[in-house]
Amino acid sequence: MNKKYIYESLLNIVDKENVKLDEPMKKHISFRVGGPADILVKPTTEKQLSEVISLIKKESVPYLIIGNGSNLLIKDGGIRGVVIEISNNFNKFEIEGTTVRIQAGALLSVVGKAILKEELKGFEFASGIPGTLGGALAMNAGAYGGEMKDIVKSVRLMDTEGNIVELTNEQMEFEYRKSILSRTDYIVLSADIELKKGNYDEIKATMADFTQRRVTKQPLSLPSAGSTFKRPVGHFAGKLIEDSGLRGLTLRGAQVSEKHCGFVVNLGNAKAKDLLDLMYVVKSTVNAKFGIMLEEEVKILGED
Repeated sequence: MNKKYIYESLLNIVDKENVKLDEPMKKHISFRVGGPADILVKPTTEKQLSEVISLIKKESVPYLIIGNGSNLLIKDGGIRGVVIEISNNFNKFEIEGTTVRIQAGALLSVVGKAILKEELKGFEFASGIPGTLGGALAMNAGAYGGEMKDIVKSVRLMDTEGNIVELTNEQMEFEYRKSILSRTDYIVLSADIELKKGNYDEIKATMADFTQRRVTKQPLSLPSAGSTFKRPVGHFAGKLIEDSGLRGLTLRGAQVSEKHCGFVVNLGNAKAKDLLDLMYVVKSTVNAKFGIMLEEEVKILGED
């Protein structure tokens, strides 16, 4: 890839402040680790996004789409090619009756507060998930008995040719922690979710309960990517890790959270390698003790 040429070409599409060379990915993921991306670009319109995709496809440049990086671990070698960030540059939403139309980069927590004001129920489980709509759709995010598949009506997507398509809930192929987005190159633009009218005080109480549970049980004060491992069938990852005697296990700057064993956290100065090495120790120990191989829920990308 001719980095200088691609950079200058992107400047013809996107404002200069939204195109960065050798951008440290630790600034863009919640784990706060990760080497540099060759180029990071934040288009602000669907037209710009289409033109960015067209350019990098024409030049055969590898690319990665990210939201606010809440479920990513980028390795210390960083990302080759172009990272396209869809976060606060695509964060608008509107509420019409019981339907909410949300852009991919909108934070679930922000949307949740607005939905509460409109006395709509069904979104409570999502309102505390620390991520964007796009990321939540990609992994069918869920908590406290709810999942995105329960509320999604339709999703607008852009394919790699810049065409816009709309898929129904069924066509999104939602499963546990995955969807059609897990195996395709579609880019989420927006989605319509369908909720129900509810009682303000009841909705607020449910949200407060979920928030209290998170604050009490999860290590929210330290950089992490949320639950590090998927829930094995018939088990809970956190309990398996705790029963393996790994609570608080520390490896350089990485730690199995003392508050919730399902979280691997960055104590402040960790490298991606520290987190990955600790995850390996956790998986190996749990497998040796219980014969269960944990699978990462966090998406691991980049070069060593």
